[in-house]
Amino acid sequence: MTDERDGFPVLRRDVAGIDVGSEEHWVCAPSRTGDGRDVERFPATTPGLERLIAWLQDRRVRAVALERTGVYWIVPHEMLEQAEFEVRLVDTRELRRVPGRPKSDRRDCEWLQRLFSCGLLRGAFRPPETVCLLRTLVRDRATLIAERADWLRRMQKALDQMNVRVHRAVADLDGVTGMAIVRAIVGGERDPHRLAALRDYRCQKTEAAIAEQLTGHWRADHLFSLQQGLKMYDAITDRLADYEREILQQLAAMAQTDDTPPPPTNVNKARMIQKRGEEPLRQALYRISGVDLTTIDALGVETVNVILSEYGPDLSRFPTEKQFASPSRAPPGHQRWEARANPQKTAAPQRPRDHGVAHGRHIVAAQPVGARRVLSTDRSATRRRCRRVCHRTEARPMGLPRAAVGAAVRRRRGGGLRAPLPPSAHYTLGGHGERSRICPRLGGGLT
Repeated sequence: MTDERDGFPVLRRDVAGIDVGSEEHWVCAPSRTGDGRDVERFPATTPGLERLIAWLQDRRVRAVALERTGVYWIVPHEMLEQAEFEVRLVDTRELRRVPGRPKSDRRDCEWLQRLFSCGLLRGAFRPPETVCLLRTLVRDRATLIAERADWLRRMQKALDQMNVRVHRAVADLDGVTGMAIVRAIVGGERDPHRLAALRDYRCQKTEAAIAEQLTGHWRADHLFSLQQGLKMYDAITDRLADYEREILQQLAAMAQTDDTPPPPTNVNKARMIQKRGEEPLRQALYRISGVDLTTIDALGVETVNVILSEYGPDLSRFPTEKQFASPSRAPPGHQRWEARANPQKTAAPQRPRDHGVAHGRHIVAAQPVGARRVLSTDRSATRRRCRRVCHRTEARPMGLPRAAVGAAVRRRRGGGLRAPLPPSAHYTLGGHGERSRICPRLGGGLT
């Protein structure tokens, strides 16, 4: 295959481009003679990836540009790294903006190889392999914590349906007193005074106040749901203990020093760390980073664990704080409220056409099927112009009664229908069969 890189200065010739897919991977690499490029496709199976690596090694390829497609790039990336290739993970959203370029898997791999050889590709951040192992454990542990919280919510629902208000008697259902009461209920105890006697001495409420909240309406089905929820809660707690031990072992393997971290300067934070049992994790995180990040305000042990598991201890690849925060999609100063920062991007919810719905101070009136919206909550220029309604005489041809329009119209540069319409207006609009809208730019009336 002839070389089509005329017009671009070639910086590297020992590079390849891979278009990743779920069924097969297309690969473009220099030919054996070096005077052109060869394109080949391989199945996405493990033997197919092994043949792909051998094919690249036969052409003396040292660096590979890998397209980031779904999750299908993960296994090729790991196997190419194990084969000692320089792998650059590429976000292809920037490459799609080139106009006039035909789109196909074969052409995509050629395009990746061409841009990579000319030094025009930026790689995405991916931590080292040891950090990836730690990241998998931390992410799975976070998933289990969320699942355990969901089962705790189900247990509380079963108690609420029996009017056993444990969450009103104590602050936390998963606290010492809360779990003792739940386990006693599952064990067969129904006397509220005996349940209240299980309170911890640090509880603020008295036994009498707690007993009043624990007098319930017992049902067999809700008790069975509570029992199963407690079993799932305990099972997930045991699995979390296994993950915590494995995380500590992985952190010990990544340790760069054997020093003991200094005690936290914040007395309250130190007390909470000891109460939650996070001191071993804090010491392990100190040994891999060489600094105690928990001394920073608002950074707890769990937060530091997530940061180091996502980025690793070496942050030299991020020269600025903006580049450091960019993988989390929340760079400093970036406003996350898209609805306030850019109202045009706020998608209106899909609602049935036969109901008029009020959104805050605005109204979406009921429309006949096939008719355009007369009123809208969207603040774009076009919708804003169509939303403005002239005074009573112009709105009267829609069939709205004068009483329905008069109470809702307010003068403001031509007026606007800003308050909810009465039910009579819904039936009037619902029976209107014409495709019409109000256009104040033409002096009002129907168009």
